[in-house]
Amino acid sequence: MASDPKMIPQSDLLSAEANQAAALATFGGVLTVDLDAIIANWRKLEKTAVPAECSAVIKADAYGCGAEQVARALNKAGCKTFFVATIEEARKVRAAVPEPTIYVLGGYFQNTGEHYAQINCRPVIGDLNELAEWDVFCRRTGWTGGAAVHIDTGMNRLGLTVAEAQAIIPRINAGDHGITLVMSHLVSAEQLNSPVNARQLAAFRGIASEFSGVPAALANSSGVFLGAPFQFDLVRPGAALYGVNPTPEADNPMQPVVDLKARIVQIRNVERGESVGYGGTWTARRPTKLAIIAVGYADGYFRAASSNDGTRGAEVIVAGKRCPVAGRVSMDLIAIDITDLPPNAARRGHMVTLLGEGITVDELAHHFGTIGYEVLTSLGRRYARIYKGGNEVEPLAKPTPAQAAEQQPPAPPPIEQPASPPPLPD
Repeated sequence: MASDPKMIPQSDLLSAEANQAAALATFGGVLTVDLDAIIANWRKLEKTAVPAECSAVIKADAYGCGAEQVARALNKAGCKTFFVATIEEARKVRAAVPEPTIYVLGGYFQNTGEHYAQINCRPVIGDLNELAEWDVFCRRTGWTGGAAVHIDTGMNRLGLTVAEAQAIIPRINAGDHGITLVMSHLVSAEQLNSPVNARQLAAFRGIASEFSGVPAALANSSGVFLGAPFQFDLVRPGAALYGVNPTPEADNPMQPVVDLKARIVQIRNVERGESVGYGGTWTARRPTKLAIIAVGYADGYFRAASSNDGTRGAEVIVAGKRCPVAGRVSMDLIAIDITDLPPNAARRGHMVTLLGEGITVDELAHHFGTIGYEVLTSLGRRYARIYKGGNEVEPLAKPTPAQAAEQQPPAPPPIEQPASPPPLPD
């Protein structure tokens, strides 16, 4: 006897695709991250940098793409070293990938040593005070987890000066120093002919060669494509993993990673001469059909993408064709001119493409008046998020308390009476 359909859960009556559509119905937009594309980009960078190790920068939630998911995918693909910005970012990544090396770019502060030890990650030290405080912690506890030394070769942001780095070389070469990486950061790597690149390379090569036996890293995403002299022992790509062009003077060698769609909430008509949006800055020059889309600057679609009577703004893919933004982007909504589409090509409830189908991160960044990094890291949290590809990547699951205890690295020895910092150069 057949069961009463009314008694069967609706989800059991629908296909997987229909179930997904039903689940997404409450969201105004859908952000899809292609993990296979991230893996392919990492492998291309790895191949370009051979024999250097290829790490992955996954700070800022993997540039908005999901640090835990990206870390798991790349680790399964063979990535053994990750860089994040803060200890809290490292904590999330460590919960997803228990084995790889994790460096924290934000440096070391007094009383944070226990946090580094608890999750077995390494600070990137860029100041003599940081180095002294780190040494105190290691001597007090016996912790041997390692750390990187950052040397400033021209950015003038973080890092020991070259003179400071030279002053600690005798101590480094004395052995048992715990330094596992020496690194610097390029200022203008995306500009192939920038003279700054050559100056930084010469400065870093000179100082890194004196850190006997310590691996060296200089190249970021764009630096990987500057050639073998810049690659040293390890490269640190970030934005290129997520589809941002690391060679803006040439075609993008990376695969697109992010697809962003948003829902049409209303179709409406305006007469010639009527204005659209806040401030009335865009005026219809003909009878116009508009699609109102459920996305705005609160979702990371910048107000700078607006159009007015004198300037064309960004474009959106509707029913396979590019259609321009009409008027100002507001907090939750944008208007799109769909007058030139065939009748009924766009309807209420349909999804349009804001990023993808030929609209690249770099194109959108141009309309936003910024760079692809900011576009990706600004993508809002109101989107439904879908991860596709990376079939070898298992779903994230929270470990039981017992499993969590087993996975936790051994705690550092109890802290005894403070010791004096080891001598450092004046």
